[in-house]
Amino acid sequence: MPRLTLFAKGNVDLHDTLHSCRVGGEMLWNGINEILRTSYPDTLIRIRHETWTRSDALLEATGVPPAELSELNLPLGLYPATSQFSTAVFETSADIIALSIQPDVTTGLVRHQAAGFLLYPYGLHGWSDPDKTWLEESCVRTAPLTCPETVHNFITIIERIRQTTDAPILVFNMSPIIPGETIHCFQGLGETFSTRVRRFNLGLIEVSDVTGVSIIDVETIIARAGAEAHKLDAVHLMPTGYRLIAEEVVRVLADLGILEAKPEVACAPA
Repeated sequence: MPRLTLFAKGNVDLHDTLHSCRVGGEMLWNGINEILRTSYPDTLIRIRHETWTRSDALLEATGVPPAELSELNLPLGLYPATSQFSTAVFETSADIIALSIQPDVTTGLVRHQAAGFLLYPYGLHGWSDPDKTWLEESCVRTAPLTCPETVHNFITIIERIRQTTDAPILVFNMSPIIPGETIHCFQGLGETFSTRVRRFNLGLIEVSDVTGVSIIDVETIIARAGAEAHKLDAVHLMPTGYRLIAEEVVRVLADLGILEAKPEVACAPA
């Protein structure tokens, strides 16, 4: 059986689409191989998932957590220092690479004032008082990334990946539909979350045009299927939504020619 490796550098959107989605400990969607079993039963995709904080942090990463963090043992949960400062996506020999704009749209980072590194203080509410004091005294908040910054960063990331591999690169965009949002006049609102998502989705088109990467168009798929039926909140999809996106990933991979379809069975002559 052909076994392909997919390196997914991203967060819940990539993990729950490609690997699995559990809610309350119950498995509700078991990942992309559920789709492959039907049309491509001779192919298995192994998912290697690594969380990602933001494109600027990835470009600054050295592959080793800063010495300033080594003695703290911060409870970073799903975003351990080994993942936050990893450069594995630039070194992987995976057959497929998947990225997402979600971290750049949603994640706020701090910068260490002395050492200069970027950090995502995940789970800050559960940190000890000394750890919170360290963060307050040592780090400053950074501004959210702008769409032009993300476009530049993604192009740079993809060019750097291309120094190592020609593997297909898939980049997930986001659904801008916010359940319950009823805005009809944007005067004075500034940038709403849904507007920000739309801007970054358009920016990703520019990235694809420059680099040739493939977009997994979450926006269109969820809009066609119906956000009320497949979207849980501003960021998370329901398991049925993740299945729809996984189906699109399989379609794109087949279009790129890296999946081998089940051979047709010839009918015996009468």
